[in-house]
Amino acid sequence: MSIPPRDDKSLDRRTLLRAGLSAAALVALPRSLRAAPALRMTGEPNDRPHLEAARRAERWIHASRIATERGAMWPSDPRDAKTTSLDLYNGWPGVVLFYLELHHATGDAAALSEARAGAEELLQAVSRRDAIGGSGLYTGAAGIAFVLSEMHAATGESRYRRGARAALDLVAARARQAGDGVEWGTAPESTSTDIISGGAGIGLTLLAMHRRYRDQRDLQLATRAGRRLASVGIRDGDGLRWAMTPSFSREMPNFSHGTAGVSYFLSERFAATGERSLLDAARAGARYLERVSTCHDDACSVFHHTNGGEQLYYLSWCHGPAGTARLFHRLGAITGDRADAAWVARGAKAITTSGVPETRTPGFWNNVSVCCGNAGVADFFLQLYRSRGDTAYLAFAERTLADLMHRATDDDAGLRWIQAENRVSPDDVVAQTGFMQGAAGIGSVLLRFDALQRKRRVRVLWPDSPWPA
Repeated sequence: MSIPPRDDKSLDRRTLLRAGLSAAALVALPRSLRAAPALRMTGEPNDRPHLEAARRAERWIHASRIATERGAMWPSDPRDAKTTSLDLYNGWPGVVLFYLELHHATGDAAALSEARAGAEELLQAVSRRDAIGGSGLYTGAAGIAFVLSEMHAATGESRYRRGARAALDLVAARARQAGDGVEWGTAPESTSTDIISGGAGIGLTLLAMHRRYRDQRDLQLATRAGRRLASVGIRDGDGLRWAMTPSFSREMPNFSHGTAGVSYFLSERFAATGERSLLDAARAGARYLERVSTCHDDACSVFHHTNGGEQLYYLSWCHGPAGTARLFHRLGAITGDRADAAWVARGAKAITTSGVPETRTPGFWNNVSVCCGNAGVADFFLQLYRSRGDTAYLAFAERTLADLMHRATDDDAGLRWIQAENRVSPDDVVAQTGFMQGAAGIGSVLLRFDALQRKRRVRVLWPDSPWPA
């Protein structure tokens, strides 16, 4: 789907997601400090408080369940049944992953049963093919393939593996030959390169599926996607940068829509086969990001967008150091270059010295979710602690999570977070069920804290994550 013919400044998060471009590219600067009521602690002391909170989030999610002939779906906004969608960003496939995480944490058969109910609807969508509008990791068929593969890993049932294969076949059928590679998009001007809906996210999904099933078709398609992305990089000094699409006038260089995400995929593609030109392109992307980073006292971050957003800094997964650091972490692991590891630490310091989570900023507004807010930051610092062992990182992760819980609404209906998804409309607040902007994603982060406490490995590993189990 092409971008609606409107000035860029009028595009909000949902417009971009519907356009297959994402839900995180925003341009205005209003602030909102509105917080939800504080968490109401009830019951006896619990030695697994993160699990308890995740269960209370599940209670609220479950109440919005829509039963179908085959299984179940969940609307992103429980007040509106029409908000059911197949995208992994806001839709109910992310709820399926949350139920899988809950099952892995507890062995609860009821949680697995709910995941199955959602997966039945995913299998039906895959069988129809035309029901799945996009191809991307967070917007379409690649994301559905990932969810069904996780269902197969959890249950061993071959029908989920067949469903994942069918979704990947749909991704392959939609690939368009371009140069010596392939790309995805309805027309050349709307070809998407990014993690959310484009070649980088699709390529990472193909690599993840190849690691799991060893199907050479997936590796070959990922290779062609990588070569195309490397060829469309825009030379900038000694570096490379990538536009989200040729027709979008602003570049957003961080993880979800820009250079950091594309370079991350290229580095993973090199790690899979050793194709040196892809590592060279990934390194060139990292050089560009280093050059445009704003650094003070060893704290570094990259601006939100060009053409007016050079003084706007996000902090979480989508456009902040919590996402962009993934590239430098992965490059450091691949090459052993200490400078890459040093940038990860500088990105972390940019967050810890910003005044968040207690202070809201233009790039850290009334949002607590995985994409843009507390949950994404808390998960980043949790993973830094797991990979580096620095207890200061764990302390900041716990502090950010505590603020997230303070902003929760907790009553007899369960636990949820009333927040503003879009920075451009900070007074439009709603509690959502989905992964990147709702209770499913927050609940999954809570379960990762529980896994650390219980010394339990995380079972659901996302295709765009460099962190170990």
